[in-house]
Amino acid sequence: MKQYLKNTYDGIFTVLVGMKVTFKHLFTPAVTIQYPDVKVKLPERVRNRLYVNMDDCIGCDQCSRACPVSCIEIETVKSIPGEDLGITSNGKKKALWVTKFDIDIAKCCYCQLCVFPCPTECIYMTDVYEFAEYERSNFIYKFATLTDEEAVQRKINYEKLQAEKAAAAAKPKPETPAQTENKTE
Repeated sequence: MKQYLKNTYDGIFTVLVGMKVTFKHLFTPAVTIQYPDVKVKLPERVRNRLYVNMDDCIGCDQCSRACPVSCIEIETVKSIPGEDLGITSNGKKKALWVTKFDIDIAKCCYCQLCVFPCPTECIYMTDVYEFAEYERSNFIYKFATLTDEEAVQRKINYEKLQAEKAAAAAKPKPETPAQTENKTE
C-alpha cells in the first residue's frame, strides 16, 4: 500500500511539473504566425529565386561561366546586318539574339555569384522563396523571349549569311587591266 501511494504521488507530481510549463505559456501572447496569410519579413540581403530581365540581357554568358554548379544554360546567335535588337536600360547596344536562357533552380546553390559579373545587371535574386513543385522538370525556368521557331529562324538566317560570306570569299576576284598588263610583261 505504501508503494502504491508513492507511485500515485510521483505520477501526480510529474504531471504537475509538466503542466507548469503549459500553464506558463497559456497566458502569454502567441508568437505563431498564420503562415500562408501572414509571411515573415525577410532580411534585406536575402538570396532566393533568380530572375533574369531579358530586355537587358546581352547574352555575354558571364553569369553562366561564374556559376559553380553550372545551372545556367545560355545559347546565342549573332544578329545579321540590318537587324535592330534594341538597347539595354543602361544604353548598351545588343548584338546577340539570346535563343536559350535556362536556369535549373533545382541545381542552384543560391550563392549569388552569377549576379555580380553581369555587365547590365539583368540577373538578380528575388525575395520569392516559395517555389515547391511536384515535378523536377518544373524547376527549369526558361527566360528566353524567343519562341523555338523564332530561335531556329535566327540560326538559319545567320548560317545563310555565313555561307554567303564564305561563297563571296571563295569566288575569284576579276582581274583589273593593270594586273593583266603585269602578267604579259
